[in-house]
Order: sequence, then structure tokens, then C-alpha cells
Amino acid sequence: MPFKLVIITGAQMGVERATLDWALKHEFPHGGWCTKGLLSAAEPLDPRYKLKEGETANLLEAVGSNVRDAEATLVFTVAAKAAGAAQKAVSAAKKQKKPVLHVHRGILGVSEKIVAFLDKHYIRRLHITGSVDADEPGVSDWAASELEKAKAILDRRPE
Repeated sequence: MPFKLVIITGAQMGVERATLDWALKHEFPHGGWCTKGLLSAAEPLDPRYKLKEGETANLLEAVGSNVRDAEATLVFTVAAKAAGAAQKAVSAAKKQKKPVLHVHRGILGVSEKIVAFLDKHYIRRLHITGSVDADEPGVSDWAASELEKAKAILDRRPE
């Protein structure tokens, strides 16, 4: 890969946890914000996740902070229309005038679109979020698969 991408994400089950695991697997630097109390919950997060705890338990605050700290946002959903926190991420990115790419299962060539998005905006700090598996079963596995494909495309490029 010709550059090292920094991954910014939260800790919601689904796309965000899949993103954290993917970043760890490939040794991508990562970080992000999660809601207050999540780091000290009864089932604490994996200590390898380099997340910071927000000041409140408000998920939207964490989403806004992650959008703020990144140069662009990538949102994964199964449905064509983002909902919940995924939609809030899209809205926050637009409000902060930052590039946003929303991909869903109905789009062909998702990994190629991700690479084109990274190239077009010369992104080095990418916020990745999306749906949770409880709302859209399989979204985390699909997102991880598309991230793998995008990484493979980037890895094939000459230095």
C-alpha cells in the first residue's frame, strides 16, 4: 500500500467492531470515540482497541466526534437508505463539509468505489461506520470483506 491509512471508528457492534478487528489484523493505526461507560462496561472492549471515551453516553456525540477527527467518512449499510447512527454519520459529514461515501449491498464494485473515493479526496484519516448486525444481519461480515478487497487493490499498486 503506497500510504498508511489511519482508521477512525466507534465501538458499536456491527460495522464498527468489524472495522476495528480489520484494522488490528492489518496493523493499521486506529482510534476513535465511543460512548461514556463503554470502556468500563461489565464486558469491556478489547484493550487493543485504541478508543477514547466520550463525555456522555450519547451515541450521536461519539459519531460527531469521529466525523470531526477524520478527513472523510465511509458508511456501510445493507439497505439503500442509511438509518440510525449510520444516517447521523452521513448528516454530520455533510454538515461538517467533509467527503462521505455511503455504500450498500445493492451497489456493484464497492471495493473499487472505496479506492476511488480514497484517491479522489487523498484521504489519510478515514472514519468508517455503518449499521449494526442486529438491524441488518451480515453487514459487518460484508463490510470487512469489502475492506479486504479494497486493501488488496491498494496493495497491488507500485510503491
